[in-house]
Amino acid sequence: MNALSDRINALSTSQTLAMAALARELKAQGKDIISLSLGEPDFNTPDYIKAAAKQAIDDNYSAYTPVDGYVELKEAICKKFKRDNNIEYNQNQIVVSTGAKQCLYNIAQAMINPGDEVLLPAPYWVSYYEIIKMANGIPVEMPTSVANDFKITPEELEKAITPKTKMIWYSSPCNPSGSVYSKSELEALAEVLKKHPNIYVVSDEIYEHINYTNEYCSMASIDGMYNNTITVNGVAKAFAMTGWRIGYMGAPEFIAKACTKMQGQVTSGANSIAQRATIAAISESPKAIQYMVEAFKERKEMVYQLLSDVKGFILNNPTGAFYFFPDISFYFGKTIKGKTINNADDFSMFLLSEAQVATVTGDAFGNPNCIRLSYATSKENLIEAIKRIKNAVEN
Repeated sequence: MNALSDRINALSTSQTLAMAALARELKAQGKDIISLSLGEPDFNTPDYIKAAAKQAIDDNYSAYTPVDGYVELKEAICKKFKRDNNIEYNQNQIVVSTGAKQCLYNIAQAMINPGDEVLLPAPYWVSYYEIIKMANGIPVEMPTSVANDFKITPEELEKAITPKTKMIWYSSPCNPSGSVYSKSELEALAEVLKKHPNIYVVSDEIYEHINYTNEYCSMASIDGMYNNTITVNGVAKAFAMTGWRIGYMGAPEFIAKACTKMQGQVTSGANSIAQRATIAAISESPKAIQYMVEAFKERKEMVYQLLSDVKGFILNNPTGAFYFFPDISFYFGKTIKGKTINNADDFSMFLLSEAQVATVTGDAFGNPNCIRLSYATSKENLIEAIKRIKNAVEN
C-alpha cells in the first residue's frame, strides 16, 4: 500500500522554488551561480514598516489574531481598495491570509467542485494550476504568445467558455510575462463575462504597484463585474515583504465568509506582528515605495536592451512586475556544446550548467516556448548574467 495520498502524488513541485533550491545547492558547492529564478525584490523592507512591527512587539501583539484579520487592518485594506482601485468593500468582504497564495488556495477550496473548469490565460502564475487541481477542478489553458503581448482577446475568451466553466484566474501585471491589461482591454473581456453571470473572476493584483504604465485598472471596478470578481493582493512584492507572509482578498460577502471558514480549519489568523506592519505599509501613499518601482523600471529598460541582443530571443517589452519571458523556441532541436535542446526545460538547464545562470522553464507557467528571468537583482548581476547567457548560446 502506498503510504502517501494520491493527492500528493499527483501534485507537481513548484518549479520556481525547485530551481531556486537547486541554485542555492550549487552555490553551496562553490559554483558562481547568478539566480534570476525567484521573484523576490532585492530591497529591504522600508523602515516605516519595520518601525510599526517593532512597536507591535512592544505593544504585546502576541495573542491569536481573528481568523479573517485584525479589524484595523481590514479597515486599512478597505481604504486602500477605495484609494488605489476605486472599489468599495466593507470589512465583512475582506479576508487576511498568510500570503496571497493562501487566499488563492482558500478560494479554490471554497468555490470549486469536482469537474468545474477554470480558465487560465497562459502564461499564468506557476501555482494556479496545481491549486485548482487540488480542489478537483479542471484547469483549462488559454494559450497566448509574445506576438500579442501574452494577452487573451474577448473572442478567445468567448470561445473557451463551456457550460462547465466556473471561474477565470489571471494576474495583471502578469507573473511571468510582465503584461498589464489596460482598462479598455478589461472592459472588452468584461462584456463577454457579463453574458455568463455564473462565472467568477479571480483578479490577482499582487504586482499592482510595480507598474510602468500611467494607469491601473481592477476588474472589480468595471461596471457589472463587482459581484463576480474576487480581488487578491498582498504586500510581498511592492513593499519588499516576501517573508512577512501577508495577503488579502476583497470579495462578495458570501465568498469571504466561506474563505474565513476554510482558513479557520487550516491555519487560523495570520501572524500578529506582520498584520500590524501591513497596516503601516498600505496606509501610506504608494509614493512611499516609488523609489523601488523606479529602480525596477531602470533595470527593465537595461535588460530589454541587453536581451534584445541575444540571438534567438524574442521578447515583449513588459509594462509591469519584474520579469522577462522571452520565447527561446529558436533553439529547439539545436545542439549547443554537445547538449541537444528539445524544449524550454532543456534550455533552462543548459543555462544553469553552461552559463551558471538560474532561470525558470516556461513550461511551469503554461508556455513551453519560453523561459522566465527575474530582474529583481542588482544591475551588476543582470549585466553579468546576460553576458554569460549570450556567450553560452553564441559561442
